[in-house]
Amino acid sequence: MFHKKNIPSDIRVVIALVILTCIFITIPTLSNTPIRTALGLPMVLFLPGYALIAALFPGKDDLDGIERLALSFGLSIAVVPLIGLALNYTPWGIRLFPILISLSAFTVIMCAVAVFRRNNLPEDDKFTVPFYSVYVSAKEEISKKPENKIDRILTILLVISIVASIVTLAYVVVTPKEGEKFTEFYILGPEGIADNYPTNLQFGQSGTVIIGIVNHEYADTEYSIKLMLENNSQMMGQDLHQIILQHNQTWEKEVTFTPASAGEDMKLQFLLYKDNNMTESYRDLLLWIDVKEM
Repeated sequence: MFHKKNIPSDIRVVIALVILTCIFITIPTLSNTPIRTALGLPMVLFLPGYALIAALFPGKDDLDGIERLALSFGLSIAVVPLIGLALNYTPWGIRLFPILISLSAFTVIMCAVAVFRRNNLPEDDKFTVPFYSVYVSAKEEISKKPENKIDRILTILLVISIVASIVTLAYVVVTPKEGEKFTEFYILGPEGIADNYPTNLQFGQSGTVIIGIVNHEYADTEYSIKLMLENNSQMMGQDLHQIILQHNQTWEKEVTFTPASAGEDMKLQFLLYKDNNMTESYRDLLLWIDVKEM
């Protein structure tokens, strides 16, 4: 284990942000707050790339600050989809918690490598982010007595402008403009990936899929699901009615179906209904299945 004093300040900030993001995503009472969005954006768009750059280039002369900043965004955009692609071929699939755990583990591991490599460099060659010196310099600049009142007024106005800009940016990020209202409706194979669907069954054999709903309707919405095989309702054994989701909430459940007849290229429909409107489906998906006689 690394001693706390040996962990650079920028790496501490990265690890702290990762921990906070995990807390605000996994705890239900915190996951619906705007802070989750404010922490989630850098978790996806910046932190993995920054940790990777820190591990690859531990020296202060390897890259300058602007290059590190730009590459951190660029590598994050490259690394995150690759992690998602790898998860698609695992039993966990592309879901919120596997993605969160994978990104967190990748970032923390890269931070550990960065700490190890920096500690093997001479003190003067290590890359550091001078948080404290910047703070002290800013504090002295603000607190020192200006030569005249105009300078002091201008300094105060500058500070107020910077704070207002940061607050405005944060507000725009965490409270985005309401966009198109829609609902994600998807089915996955029994392993939780978009593959290995039960499309070849023996008569009397059951098939299992995972049905998922993601609410992007900007309001609490009630859903119901019905399975239809060749326009005949299928008994599922689960209650798939009164599924009430908040905005951006995800619901997933394993559903088992047993075809009541044999045949080839039969259409198995997954029908999603919204707000108790059972006359017309809101979304629909289908699988073409073959059911052979015993």
